[in-house]
Amino acid sequence: MTFVDRLSGDDPLIGMWVAAGSPYVTEICAGGGLDWLLIDCEHAPNDLTTVLPQLQAAAAYPVGVVVRAPSDDRVLIKQLLDVGVQNLMVPMVESAAQAGDVVASTRYPPQGVRGVGSGIARASRWNRTPGYLAGAAGTLSVIVQVESRDGLDALESIAAVDGVDGVFLGPADLAASLGHLGVPDHPEVVCAVESAIKTVVASGKAAGVNAFAEPLARRYLALGARLVLVGADVTLVARGSEDLAARYRH
Repeated sequence: MTFVDRLSGDDPLIGMWVAAGSPYVTEICAGGGLDWLLIDCEHAPNDLTTVLPQLQAAAAYPVGVVVRAPSDDRVLIKQLLDVGVQNLMVPMVESAAQAGDVVASTRYPPQGVRGVGSGIARASRWNRTPGYLAGAAGTLSVIVQVESRDGLDALESIAAVDGVDGVFLGPADLAASLGHLGVPDHPEVVCAVESAIKTVVASGKAAGVNAFAEPLARRYLALGARLVLVGADVTLVARGSEDLAARYRH
């Protein structure tokens, strides 16, 4: 079963951020037993040249791989899809029109505006995949992020956009937008996230959220969130190294 298939199911999918920009680290995490990994191009040192080897490193493992684009730029989305990204996350979506533009960027004409370059693209296995152009949309998932007050206000219409498979909430940016910079577990932020999860679930789309604190993750899962990021490679290394130092330096 592909990640696209699992995204439309009922079971929660537990994942982690992969932000180190290293295929070696990505392969280690891919074999860890999680449902999915998020390769981040927005805040981590990743671009096409680092995403490709990470996709190759994870391909041998039964784990879904989602890649977060740095923006909703049509050209960047086209390049990510051509290099083999099948599950795309786009940050800072604030309207149904913007969500529709994101979906259009993943579809070939006449359904969308994705440029055709399958003959030189890894996505089609260099045209070795029969019917790739006609069937490409069915192999892709599109997840949009809602991370601002404006996004929350438009949430119901964003979730209703055809071709949007999931809506992922970003508590850190939501906290900043709501006046609580650096406090994603502020009660107002948590309340906003909980309300948003309910709205997305009611729409029939997959609701997602980043929740490194286990009590929050459990709370969001109980509300029906199905795409939950519960950690990050760089955070595990940072906290682990600090723990070693604390145990042996004093």
